[in-house]
Amino acid sequence: MSSTKILPTGKTDVMETSDGRLTLTTPIRIKRRGNRKAVTLPDGEIFKPTRGNHAPTPIQLALARGHRWLAMLESGQAESLTEVAEREGMDRAYVSRMVNLTTLAPDIVEAILDENLPAEVTLFDLASATPLIWGEQRALLESLCCLSTLGENSTG
Repeated sequence: MSSTKILPTGKTDVMETSDGRLTLTTPIRIKRRGNRKAVTLPDGEIFKPTRGNHAPTPIQLALARGHRWLAMLESGQAESLTEVAEREGMDRAYVSRMVNLTTLAPDIVEAILDENLPAEVTLFDLASATPLIWGEQRALLESLCCLSTLGENSTG
């Protein structure tokens, strides 16, 4: 069983357990600020989350669905994409395209999650006939929007 302990004092520490897992200890303080809670880091800086409580974008939802549906297949909860589609009340082709999103390069997924994907890139562009090779995926995005920053420092 895992637990969370909030300690306002101490020092940052990393501990490796006998089974290879790492435990990171960082002292923080949590202060109420109106209806919100603010986290103060050891250096006194207030942590500012990068994401608010806003609804996910359609592409983020599609990516999550694709991963959930792939997990259903991998776990044996469903035997085929057709079965997943029937359970979800979706078209099989749509389910298949969303599962294709699970093969995207990590930097492209990061751009989706951080909402840094250029507006020119659509869900259809990412989900339909997407190459499996990450470099080819990046080249596809570059051809769609002349984007050269995605994947500059990535390999794959």
